[in-house]
Amino acid sequence: MSQSPPLAARMRPTRLDQIVGQERWLGEGAPLSRMLSEGTMPSLVLWGPPGCGKTTTARLLASSVGAHFEQFSAVLDGIKQLRKAVEEAEHRSAGLHAQATVIFVDEIHRWNKAQQDALLPHVESGAITLIGATTENPSFSLNPALRSRVQLIHLDPLTPGQVRTLLERALEEDAQLLQRELTVDDTVLDALAQVTAGDARQALSYLERAFFLVSPGATLTMDTLEQVLAEAVVRHDQTGEDHYNVTSALIKSMRGSDPQAALYWLARLLAGGDDPAFLARRLIIFASEDIGNADPRALGVATDAARAVQLIGMPEARIVLGQAVTFLACSPKSNAAYMGINKALDEVRRTGALPVPLHLRNAPTDHMKQEGYGAGYLYPHDHPHHIVAQQYLPDRLQGRTFYQPAPHGEEKTIAARLDWWQRKLQSD
Repeated sequence: MSQSPPLAARMRPTRLDQIVGQERWLGEGAPLSRMLSEGTMPSLVLWGPPGCGKTTTARLLASSVGAHFEQFSAVLDGIKQLRKAVEEAEHRSAGLHAQATVIFVDEIHRWNKAQQDALLPHVESGAITLIGATTENPSFSLNPALRSRVQLIHLDPLTPGQVRTLLERALEEDAQLLQRELTVDDTVLDALAQVTAGDARQALSYLERAFFLVSPGATLTMDTLEQVLAEAVVRHDQTGEDHYNVTSALIKSMRGSDPQAALYWLARLLAGGDDPAFLARRLIIFASEDIGNADPRALGVATDAARAVQLIGMPEARIVLGQAVTFLACSPKSNAAYMGINKALDEVRRTGALPVPLHLRNAPTDHMKQEGYGAGYLYPHDHPHHIVAQQYLPDRLQGRTFYQPAPHGEEKTIAARLDWWQRKLQSD
């Protein structure tokens, strides 16, 4: 008994005008539509999130120009298979009924430099038209040589409304769903359209799984959908662009003092399977870079959280990370220490190794003392308020300011203390 293909495959569009979304590329007068109307199609790389229609678009583009479509998986296929496909493409184009060949490489970012370079002569000669598909930013995942020879098409994730359109189309057209004669709550379609984040394939998969949890003729409700979603894994690439984008959103939400957003992005990272130890390390960096001396406790909280994450692991580590993230998000912010060390490093690079003033030098031997090392050093603890007027910077840098405390949080107190010291020293 043959197994029926999944709903997403059964509902795959067979014409370009059936594709939902991507109007800016496929709509009337859009770039791809214009090229197809002229009977031409350059080599392309379709870049976009899962479920936005990359494979379907590639197939239908090839069909629209009458080309033979050859599909590759960058995970399973390599240069050997490519050479064979190119030979077949050359025979196909030289035959009585000459036909162009489109070679479609799914997940093309997974091919290494040598494999990507192997495409170049065949793309340049016109032996094949390449269509690559990737979820990764081509600026980072494709070799510059290949990138310069293809047109990059950045496909958009589908909106919830567009996903709902596809779900409704499936309910109206798919024979297997129609046979079950189910009634579907609107709330189910709305929830599916939202939770799948523009991934039409995932939305159709969840809908099909939910259908077969309900008896024929019954009503598909949110209770059933929640059973399906409870087993779902949040889409998240732990090493790719998703990982860096969501991590960036977490850091920027904490920097912006928004604990609600910070918790949401933390939850996204944890639900996607990110390493809690990595997240804890990021919090330690954030505590110094973005809070610093505005609340010196922040570094201790972040460091303690990192130790706790190592000790207890998941799932309880989520509680520790949640506490740390909310503390950091709600702390007063200052990048003064971060900016200060950067300014100091810039000065060192610009002026080099300036000599240490003699009175600050270490003098562990009599010879060094005879050379004047340490001579004239004033020990602050021997003076009122444990401060004393004394040169600490090299001669060339006298008066330079690297650290400027922020006027809030604990740094407001630090700024006042520095100001008082300065006035006291000037008056003595």
